[in-house]
Amino acid sequence: MKLPYRGHVTVPADHPSLAGHFPGRPVVPGVVLLDMVARVLRVAVEAEAQISQLRTAKFHLPVLPGDALSIDIDEAVEGRIQFRILRNVELVADGVLCMKIGT
Repeated sequence: MKLPYRGHVTVPADHPSLAGHFPGRPVVPGVVLLDMVARVLRVAVEAEAQISQLRTAKFHLPVLPGDALSIDIDEAVEGRIQFRILRNVELVADGVLCMKIGT
């Protein structure tokens, strides 16, 4: 496990969720951001991992297609995982989750 860990992602402008969320002014849905957190988490723990529980999540700013994001993963208390999503230095979202390692 490589914690703390920082991963980098870019939201593709042609992501399928953007077509209906919202027409004329697409915004990346929170569930897509959480999926990106899960993908970065798998790299950080060097194993197949799934989010088993989302303890808290706050979405502070909208994420737009093409935004380059940094996702910070770190240990929190009692084995929980803390995440932060940043666009440059702006905090876009953060939260605490539990994970299940293995399939």
